[in-house]
Amino acid sequence: MTDQPTVRESKFRRAREEAVDAKRIIPTPQTESKSYKLAFQDNEFLLREDLRPVRFQLELMKPELLLDEAKIASTFVFYGSARIPEPEAAQALIDAAPDERARKVAERLAEKARYYEEARKLARIAAQCPPNEAGCHHFVVCSGGGPSIMEAANRGAADVGAQTIGLNIVLPHEQAPNPYVTPDLSFQFHYFALRKMHFTLRARALAVFPGGFGTFDEFFELLTLVQTGKMKRIPILLFGKDFWMRVVNFKALAEEGVISPRDLDLISWVETAEEGWAVVESFYADSQRGC
Repeated sequence: MTDQPTVRESKFRRAREEAVDAKRIIPTPQTESKSYKLAFQDNEFLLREDLRPVRFQLELMKPELLLDEAKIASTFVFYGSARIPEPEAAQALIDAAPDERARKVAERLAEKARYYEEARKLARIAAQCPPNEAGCHHFVVCSGGGPSIMEAANRGAADVGAQTIGLNIVLPHEQAPNPYVTPDLSFQFHYFALRKMHFTLRARALAVFPGGFGTFDEFFELLTLVQTGKMKRIPILLFGKDFWMRVVNFKALAEEGVISPRDLDLISWVETAEEGWAVVESFYADSQRGC
C-alpha cells in the first residue's frame, strides 16, 4: 500500500494575491463604492465601533505570532518611570528647572538616576541567558519601549548584542520606541488591556522600578494575577524600597486586613542588579527550565 500524498500548502489562492488583484479593477460606480472593498483592506470598516472585538483579536494575535516566530519562550519584564534621567543627564535636568518647586522635583528625579543604570545592568545580565537546544530564548528583556527605565532595559540587552522587545502604546502625545528595541520586536498597541496581556503572557520575571500611574497600573495588575492564582508565581523584584514605602503603605494594607500578610512575600525588595538576579536564580534553582 503506497503512502498517502501529503498536502503541503493550500489549494486556494492566498489572500495576499487576492488583495493585489482586487486593486486591478475597472472604475465603475459599483467598484468605487466603499462596500466593494475587501473587508480586510477597508480601514474605515475595520475602525468601526462594531469591529472592536476583531481589533482586540488582531492586537492579541499579531505580537503572539511574531514572538513565536522569533522563538521567544519567556521574557524578563521591566516596569518603571518614563521620567527618571540617566545619570549623565541628571544635573542638566536640575539646571533646567525654571523655579524652586520644579528644582526640588528635578532633584528627586535625579536621585533616582542610579536606577537607570541598575535597570541597564540587570537587563544586560538577563540577556546573556543562552537559547536552549531548540533555539528558544528565555529571559528576553521586554519593556514598554519608551524612554528612561524602559530605555535602560532595552539598552542593557542591546549592550550584549541580544534581541529585546518594546511594547509601545499610541498616546495623545508623541511616544516613539527608544532606539535600543530590536526593530522586528517593536510593537505598537491601541488597547492598554492587550498590551498588558502581552507583558504577562511570557513573563518569567518582573523588575519594577520607581514610577507613576502607568507603573502602578501594570505592577498591581500582575501582582493581583499572582495573588489570586490566575497566574503562576514569578520573581517580582521591587527596586527602591524608600520610594515605594513612601508612596504605598504595604504594611498598612495587611494591618487593615485587606490583604494577607503572606501576600507581602510575593515581593522581593532589592536595590541592585546583582541582588535582583540572585533572587531570580534562587527562585529557579530547582527548575530544569533555568537559564
